[in-house]
Amino acid sequence: MSLYSSNSGVSTGSSPAQSSDPCDSTWAGYQCQPQISHFWGQYSPYFSVPSEISAKVPHNCEITFAQILSRHGARDPTASKTKVYNETIAQIKANATAFSGPSAFLAKYSYTLGADQLTTFGQDQMVKSGIKFYTHYASLARTVEPFIRSSSEDRVVESAMNWTEGFHAAKLADKSAAGGDQYPYPIVLQYEGDDLNNTLNHAICTEFESGTYSEIGDDAQAAWAKIFIPPIQARLNADLPGANLSIDQTIYMMDLCPFNTVADEDGLISPFCALFTELEWVQYDYYESLGKYYGYSYGNPLGPTQGVGFVNELIARLTDAPVQDHTSTNHTLDDSPATFPLGRKLYADFSHDNDMTAIFSALGLYNDTLPLPNTTVVEAEAASGYSASWTASFASRAYVEKMQCHGHREELVRVIVNDRVQPLTQCGGDDLGRCSLTNFVGSLGFAKAGGHWDQCFA
Repeated sequence: MSLYSSNSGVSTGSSPAQSSDPCDSTWAGYQCQPQISHFWGQYSPYFSVPSEISAKVPHNCEITFAQILSRHGARDPTASKTKVYNETIAQIKANATAFSGPSAFLAKYSYTLGADQLTTFGQDQMVKSGIKFYTHYASLARTVEPFIRSSSEDRVVESAMNWTEGFHAAKLADKSAAGGDQYPYPIVLQYEGDDLNNTLNHAICTEFESGTYSEIGDDAQAAWAKIFIPPIQARLNADLPGANLSIDQTIYMMDLCPFNTVADEDGLISPFCALFTELEWVQYDYYESLGKYYGYSYGNPLGPTQGVGFVNELIARLTDAPVQDHTSTNHTLDDSPATFPLGRKLYADFSHDNDMTAIFSALGLYNDTLPLPNTTVVEAEAASGYSASWTASFASRAYVEKMQCHGHREELVRVIVNDRVQPLTQCGGDDLGRCSLTNFVGSLGFAKAGGHWDQCFA
């Protein structure tokens, strides 16, 4: 069964509040202590990224199509990470003979984080994302329903459901909107599994998953960690004599700052965050950026190929033509108008950070970013807008728009990632970041040719 409705028996916990949290807003995202919270890599809560081009609909233009591709909201650590985090705290508790300086709070700290599931804060992020999308594209959203797909992991499906809650609430509050929506909206699931085709969750390219290219991201991170972590490690071990934290465990202590922050329903900054300086958070953000760039982007020879399937689906939606793909698409779903309808004006897909990174690369975004060195920091501004926190945060979202503009015979395409308008240099983007539909689709030859899918099973 691939159709899922939010009244079909999967618990979503308590309904997220739609009121404004102290740290998180619908429009600007997370804004508490941005000098550190905007440098937590993919564990940063979504925030509005600076843009050189306005994300507003250009003058004399009308939006004719909008697609959102979204990461799930903030979650607990993965099961494997929650285990090692818990063990690290237990090691400190068992062996530290003192808890001094900013580490004093650890004397009374107990590890209570779960595994894999959305937090209440993460649910609320997605409600706000739905409200924001509706408001931004109200000219379309007032009269049509979005077509929605999700990868099947619980936190992703729940994120999709929370997003629809926000979208529908905004529509109900809009006195100009047409009524009659069939809510809850159906959600088409793409099931996750090692042998299942899924454009929202990589799994089947074996050379990428477990072969030659599977460790490149980890290796880049390890090289940088050996440079920036030892001074932090020494300071923590001095404040916690006897703890003997390793390099990896020092990174785990940094991870516990964002994870404990998003575990608070209001997203209040965790005491873990004060264990580290602003510079160290910049270095940490770069550590996470290296993992994404060399794991799933241009730094990995098969990284962008993992995003090709979705890009070919996007081409189909933009051009109102059947999907042409031989990579990760599920043709049972994509060949049916019930589960892959064409001609719709609003689409919403829900996925993971790694998959979005690969999709952005398959689209040619951030193609001006020079290869990231693993010995020194290159911040997002100097990397053509690329960093893990700017592209893959919790509840991160990309909008792909078509618009009809006065003086242009053909529809124009624009891509916005977390409110930052992409320059689309690969298809000759204009001063407002727009390419003609023909030029945009024409720039996607890598995806149309299947990327390097032929190398997946070498």
